Amino acid sequence: MTVLIDQPIWPAHDTLWAHLVSDHSLDELHAFAQRAGIPRRGFDGDHYDVPARKYDELVALGALPVTVRQLVTRLQASGLRISQKEKRGL
Repeated sequence: MTVLIDQPIWPAHDTLWAHLVSDHSLDELHAFAQRAGIPRRGFDGDHYDVPARKYDELVALGALPVTVRQLVTRLQASGLRISQKEKRGL
């Protein structure tokens, strides 16, 4: 099991956000998110958006801190990455 989290550097809605992904399966990601109390509405096709205030808690629960580049590279290598083009349905 490998659930990854990048740094909360993405601004929106008066806070910073991190991305939570699995480089193994979406089932693993959803199960982790559910255990952590992250609402399903935070799921965006291949990742969960999580507020900075949850970062330390998610790491304590087992999410592996990685850089943005590492997160994207591992997500792409897993075959779970959904491009912006795919999200838009183009």
